[in-house]
Amino acid sequence: MKLYRFFRLSGLVLIALLWSGCGQNKLLQTEVLVIGGGTAGTAAAVSSARMGVSTVLINAHPWLGGMLTAAGVSAVDGNTKLPSGFWGEFRDSLIGRYGSEAALKTGWVSNSMFEPEVGAAIFKNITAKEPLLKVYNTTQWTLVKKHNEGWEVQAEHAGGVYSFIAKEIIDATELGDVAASLGVTYYLGMDSRSRFQEDIAPETPNTIVQDLTYVVTLQEFDTPAIIERPEGYDPSMFYCATANPQCDAATMQRVLWAPEKMITYGALPNKKYMINWPINGNDYYTNAIEMSAAERGLAFEAAKRKTKQFVYYLQTELGFDHLGVAKDIYPTADGFPLIPYHRESRRIQGVTTLTLNHISKPFEQKDPLYRTGIAVGDYPVDHHHDAKPETVAAPELYFYPVPSYNIPLGVMIPKEEEHLLVTEKSISVSNIANGTTRLQPVVLQLGQAAGITAALAVKQKTSPRTVAPRLVQEVFLNEGGYLFPYLDVPKQHPFFKAYQRIGATGILRGTGKNVGWENQMWFYSDQPLNTEEVFLEEWEGKLPSGFPKTTDVQSVLDWCKKGFPQGNAPEWLRSATAVKNHFKFENFTPEATITRGQFAVVIDALFHPFQRQLNHLGQWEE
Repeated sequence: MKLYRFFRLSGLVLIALLWSGCGQNKLLQTEVLVIGGGTAGTAAAVSSARMGVSTVLINAHPWLGGMLTAAGVSAVDGNTKLPSGFWGEFRDSLIGRYGSEAALKTGWVSNSMFEPEVGAAIFKNITAKEPLLKVYNTTQWTLVKKHNEGWEVQAEHAGGVYSFIAKEIIDATELGDVAASLGVTYYLGMDSRSRFQEDIAPETPNTIVQDLTYVVTLQEFDTPAIIERPEGYDPSMFYCATANPQCDAATMQRVLWAPEKMITYGALPNKKYMINWPINGNDYYTNAIEMSAAERGLAFEAAKRKTKQFVYYLQTELGFDHLGVAKDIYPTADGFPLIPYHRESRRIQGVTTLTLNHISKPFEQKDPLYRTGIAVGDYPVDHHHDAKPETVAAPELYFYPVPSYNIPLGVMIPKEEEHLLVTEKSISVSNIANGTTRLQPVVLQLGQAAGITAALAVKQKTSPRTVAPRLVQEVFLNEGGYLFPYLDVPKQHPFFKAYQRIGATGILRGTGKNVGWENQMWFYSDQPLNTEEVFLEEWEGKLPSGFPKTTDVQSVLDWCKKGFPQGNAPEWLRSATAVKNHFKFENFTPEATITRGQFAVVIDALFHPFQRQLNHLGQWEE
């Protein structure tokens, strides 16, 4: 038996690798273990390592990135104007690779289009730069169990059996399989209207999940590239995929685009095309979530077969015979992505649950979950159910409008299990809310927040559920994350953090809107402050009392000075001119009306209300 140790100066022995028996039994110790190298898992592992704790990422596939890369969904939905956290970092890397932001706008479905192999290379490069992160690709976990040092996770890698010992684990699998194996309570399928009091939910629950898609990437060839006629091919399945005289358009509730528009929908750089077409295209219904691995394999092959049928239809019926399956993109024998695109998973019961009501009317709910936000999204609620014959059981959720929103930290923390975080699409949300929280930029941010939380738990020698939400938010802010999706406050703004913090106290609130397909929230930092917009009911004893009835600068500053009865106010508060010079405000005179942004900056700097601690429900801890 030999013992090999690898050290890095961070206050702890980080990784110890022990093996015996001709390389068949291997033991690896780490502080945080992420299971699943998909969209959330990659972000979680990188974020954990950047926090200064040893981290291991085990990934069943040779590529990192999940739905963004291994599933071929290289057209990002939403958050173009909200480059929050790890999503912003990834998009900046894409811009660097292609030379400009405009170079990503090759198709009309998204403002962020890229080749899957480029995305995979970016994730590989990012992870390789983290010395505290060890990535094990093509590694399949087989067992997770309690260990006297936290957790033991057994996995198969390179013909050997590994046992990973970790203090904290993050389930970032595509379908929440780790959480399920541990007995974590979860929901599956559609919730009844009474479960979360969502008006557009069905009256009774069911087990219907969203369609999945086996995406394919096509490219242009100089000669016809028609694939072999797939088994079970029936062109009538696809007549209504586009405008077509063989389709009765009157029976359709969707726009039927011209065939060329269907192809350019997913146009990628370098004359490649993502085929992920929801209108009578290659969406496929199967509820594979609770199937065995073998059963899933058969279901996914059936989904791939439908995509092959659709490709054959494009080639032989619509005339795109020079478009064929792209070569040398995916490390697969048939040129298809490594995995299907899953839109839905198990949904754990967390310490908090995000519902459509919290998204639509965040400031009117009993529990102010918005105060604990750690990720933002701006995409409509979009469910795919057309591939299932019994779609009548599903409500109409095609681009259901909502304002942009944030997601509370507690959705990743199971109610019962300690030292476990669950991310990717298995967070604690309602089935309807999953239709927007499932999208790639949101999931990247969720992974980032999970990595931060797990690392803080290690540092504090506690459980993720006892890590203060405010601490996670502060780290997330410092890493370029948004707590609120304010469109008028880019993260380069000098007061970005102050506005985000004050929004998270609820003292000032943003305004959510839906404009066409675009969902928005505005802070309106330059608008004059109205006393009716200041919410101080819960701040008695924390902030000065008697907020003025007029919001001229002098009145508001006099109110602020009441918070320093001993005369120990900072020097810059002595006059309006001093405040103006300190913050470099414009139009800041005693008689001027203070703006919302100026008020937020002043009270953030004077009273630090963001430091007031709260629980995962957003309730104050006194």
